[in-house]
Formats: sequence, C-alpha cells, structure tokens
Amino acid sequence: MMHPNAVMLVLLGKLVLPFVSAQNAGFVKSPMSETKLTGDTFELYCDVVGNPTPEIQWWYAEINRADSFKQLWDGARKRRVSINTAYGTNGVSVLGITRLTLEDSGTYECRASNDPRRNDLRQNPAITWIRAQATISVLQKPKINASDQVILSADSSSKPVILQCNLTTAHTPHEESFWMKNGQEIPNTRTDHRLTIYRITKPRADDSGEYMCVYTFSMAPNANATIEVKAKPDIIGHKRSENKNEGEDAMMYCKSVGYPHPTWTWRKVDGTSYTDIDNSTGRFFITSRDNYTELNIINLDLKTDPGVYQCNASNVIGNTAETTILRVRSNLAPLWPFLGVLAEILILVVIIVVYEKRKKPDDFIDDDEPVGPMKTNSTNNHKDKNIRQRNTK
Repeated sequence: MMHPNAVMLVLLGKLVLPFVSAQNAGFVKSPMSETKLTGDTFELYCDVVGNPTPEIQWWYAEINRADSFKQLWDGARKRRVSINTAYGTNGVSVLGITRLTLEDSGTYECRASNDPRRNDLRQNPAITWIRAQATISVLQKPKINASDQVILSADSSSKPVILQCNLTTAHTPHEESFWMKNGQEIPNTRTDHRLTIYRITKPRADDSGEYMCVYTFSMAPNANATIEVKAKPDIIGHKRSENKNEGEDAMMYCKSVGYPHPTWTWRKVDGTSYTDIDNSTGRFFITSRDNYTELNIINLDLKTDPGVYQCNASNVIGNTAETTILRVRSNLAPLWPFLGVLAEILILVVIIVVYEKRKKPDDFIDDDEPVGPMKTNSTNNHKDKNIRQRNTK
C-alpha cells in the first residue's frame, strides 16, 4: 500500500518514480517537455504547495545521463539561464534559457521540499525532496534564404514588390509553408514548395510591416524567416478642428500607416514658431501606441488654449505631420444670438426716437385747422362785384 504522503508524477507518458513528500508538499503545476530550435528560448514553470511553503530548486542532467544531475543557478551558462522564484502561500519558480544551443538538450528537474532535513547531506534526497522532470530537445534550426528588407518610396508605388523564401536545409522534410504579416496569417498563401513567394502588386504605406515566411514540420517546431517592408509614416486619420467651451475637455488624435511604428510628438504652432507639448503641465496628456496617438487637454482656457495643434509621426524612413484647429468659446456663447437680437432692437428704437425729435415743426398738422380746402373771402367779394356790374347795366 502506497504511503498517504507519496506523490506519483506522470509527464508526457513517462512514469517518474514516486517520492515521499515532506509535510504535504506537492506540485500544483509541473514543467512540461518541449522540442526547440537552436537560437530559440524556453521557459519551464513549477508551482508547489505545502505548509510551510516548500523550497524550490532546479537541476539538470544531460540526455542518457539521468544519474548525473547538477544544480542550476541563476546566471549560469554565460548568463543565458534565469531563475525567478517567489514564495507566498505557494512557491512558484520559472526557469528560462535563451539563445539555445544543441548542448542545452537534456532533462530538467524541479525539486521541492519543506522537510527540515532537506539540506542535510546525510539524508537521502529521494526521501526529503519531491521531483518533477521535463525533457528539452534542441534541434538545429533549418536554414532559410530570405529576401532583404524592402523600403517603399513615392516613386516605387507602381512597382510590384516580391518577397521570397527558400528552405535550403532542414532536419526533416517540411509539410507546408505560408506567409504572415504583423503576426497574422495571410490568406491563400499555403503551399508545399520549398521556395515560396509573396507578391505586393501595388505597394502603399499600409502594405509595410513585418512579413514572415513559415515552414511547418510534423515532428519539430515551425521554422521562419522575417522580411521587413518599411515605409515613411502616412497619417490617414485626424481631426481637422475641435470646437469646445471654456472649462470643457478637448481630445485630438492622429492615426497613421507605415513601418516601423512611428515616434509621435505634439506641438502647438504659432506662425513660424512652435511649442512642444508633453505630459508635464498637468492639463495636457499624450497617449501613443504604435500607429495611433491622442492629445487630451482638460479644463480648457479661453485665452491660452485656442490655436493650431500639430501631430508629427517620425520613423527611420521619414516623417509627416497634420494639424488640428482648436476653438474655445466663452461660456456666454449660447447667449450671443439673443444679445444680437436685443442689440438690433435697441438700435432701432434709438433711430426712431432721434428721427422723431429732429422733425421740423411745419411737418406737424394742427388739429384745430380744417382738413379740406376752404373758399376765401376774396373769392366771395369777386362774385358780389360781378353781380353789381350786371345790375347797373
């Protein structure tokens, strides 16, 4: 009957002999076997539980020499080995090795123990430590001849760009190949040929990026080669203007295409001079990531903030810039239409009053005078005179 504290580990079909744990120490996560290529990097994880928290160590043995384990230390193998361990409720440790060589192949072992006698040389480590193993196989990286980097320019926009890779040597025959751009597979590029070609018919700035040809193998990791297609940044989106009221917040942005990803800067332009903007003022905040940048201004000031703001994108190929006009209105701006109408009414009233006061007195009609024409006394006298003359005759 197995001891209640015994731990049995099964790793990738391998049965590792059981070891008696010390005070309930046990594995939560064990390292897993992997196959890698020269020049690659691998990481092994080990997570243990126990009370008190177990101590963790890493050991290594060459292939077919399982009896010759040697302890690994952080910084070993010309600083290619890194060991990061943290202790809390659990003990967690990560073993990493970079720039792999064929000599890095072997068996890697995570050991854990919280037995007080674990470092006593008179004790059998098989009793005081629990162990979990993983086998790392390092294969020679296949050789791929790939195109040189390509730089897109204005005069090459109509010329097709051809990228190609040729698998010249490999440890085993490959299955197929395909192309990727910026980490995403390009559709309809899979083939079983050793020589693979990708054509960009009408290259533009948004065709730039990191291209990769990938070869797959049945019993080994994928092999790949990278080709950089570079282009000057081209800003394809930005705000032409931003209209806000004083005290509000404003947001301006720029979006670009081009590779490598640009370095972004913001400026406030004043004629032929400019002022660089950064995050030190407490009201201006710049956020940039890859092909996108954003400028936020909080609590807008009516006097100092209005103007022309410029975003500038720059990489090793060239630079480009675009501007945004920021207008800041007074808080009284909503009253301006009403005040305008009121002003017009006041002006009209003043004109009427002035006009009335400047009229001549003769222009006024006396209410006591008759309105229609009247016969004068001279006319009546004339008629009487004519009558007397006829009578005399």
